[in-house]
Amino acid sequence: MEENGSQWDELVEKALSKLELLKLLRSLRPIHLGSGVSDQSASVGDSFQLFDGPNGWDRASVEANISECTFQRWLDDVPSSGDDNDAMFNNGRSDGEADSEDGKLRKLIIFSGNDYLGLSSHPTVSNAASKASLEHGMGLRGSALICGYTSFHRLLESSLAELKRKEECLLCPTGFSANMAFMTTIGNIASLISLGKRSKDDKVAIFSDALNHASIIDGIRLAERQGNAVTFIYRHCDMRHLDELLSSCTMRKKVVITDSLFSMDGDFAPMTGLAKLRKKHGFLFVIDDAHATFVCGRNGGGAAEKFDCEKDVDICIGTLSKAAGCHGGFIACSKKWKLLIQSRGRAFIFSTSTPVPVAAASYAAVVVAKKESWRREALSQRMQEFHALTGIPVESHIISLVVGSEDKALQASRHLLRSGFHITAIRPPTVPPNSCRLRVTLSAAHTKDDLIKLKDALSQCINFQDSTTCYSKL
Repeated sequence: MEENGSQWDELVEKALSKLELLKLLRSLRPIHLGSGVSDQSASVGDSFQLFDGPNGWDRASVEANISECTFQRWLDDVPSSGDDNDAMFNNGRSDGEADSEDGKLRKLIIFSGNDYLGLSSHPTVSNAASKASLEHGMGLRGSALICGYTSFHRLLESSLAELKRKEECLLCPTGFSANMAFMTTIGNIASLISLGKRSKDDKVAIFSDALNHASIIDGIRLAERQGNAVTFIYRHCDMRHLDELLSSCTMRKKVVITDSLFSMDGDFAPMTGLAKLRKKHGFLFVIDDAHATFVCGRNGGGAAEKFDCEKDVDICIGTLSKAAGCHGGFIACSKKWKLLIQSRGRAFIFSTSTPVPVAAASYAAVVVAKKESWRREALSQRMQEFHALTGIPVESHIISLVVGSEDKALQASRHLLRSGFHITAIRPPTVPPNSCRLRVTLSAAHTKDDLIKLKDALSQCINFQDSTTCYSKL
């Protein structure tokens, strides 16, 4: 076995040398937009207001209103293109305070979102966006490689690299595009360093967990269509199966990619087991840390920090649209990998960069998430309370209640809607047939009283006795 990382370091260097020879290396040149950034980074204590406990505005991240029209269409499972309330707006009602039918709005408690820390409503985050917007508007509109990369973007990248304990970080418009950009870059490596007609040994072997996110799957498909990758799917979290596939694969360039926390099942990838296999086989270890970033680990560094294997993870892909309460994606990696991805990752290259106010808000969210550690503690407390109330084992803040058929899941979701809870039924093609479920997500902004009321509502539509599948009572 080769020394960990050395083979891939060599491959990346060869690819970069080829791009440099072809004059295809792309550079990011940050445009300075005033003193706002230096003010932000100079002193976190002075620039950002932090809190030591929940406040009233936290509830805005877990409470929402829907109109009576929307409520009825949801109950009746009527397909909608979002036009439920057009009549209200066409009649000049733009305040959203009343429905065109009977003037009622229904308040729902959100147990279906991904704002796990409640940061979307944090005043420090919203103030950062507001300040940047007033001073700079949306910022220069263009791709990052043209004119869309500013000092705000650079500051955010640096803070994320520090959080993930990586040398560098590359911002992408979304988490989906981050996965696409990385996987197409993987597919490009073989074509860049091969001489003449490529053989199977020139290709990259990609090993992917069977339940990986759609963005990983689509990225892999693009790499395959480039003719530069061969994919091996290993059974969900099955390290014995993965070890067998790795051992029998004769291809030298190997990549293992997995969600760190699976969004539809709420279970963690076996991070320590993957780290051990990395030492054995010397593959490039890549994780999509979308649902664990800011939530897991002492500092919010994610699943790798939680399982103490940050040094074993080579590439960490993440998002700012979940626990950060903002928007965007990123790839935490080495300087060489960043230079390669920004030069070959099409989803990054050909996308307009993140608006400056969003970058400013995201940076504030990174700081707040790290400093307000009580939010992670509160979320952990909600997990313990949910388990105590229902008896259902809880591994993470994502709780998957599998009820079986599509009809049963829809009935359970409608019952919860009548009870005042926003929890949608997850159906195919997101999950396999007959494994439809209620995906319950917890937030630091929820209270124990919220959980008690949710438990009462859930107990009327599903049985809690089985710890793996919650059978429908409807």
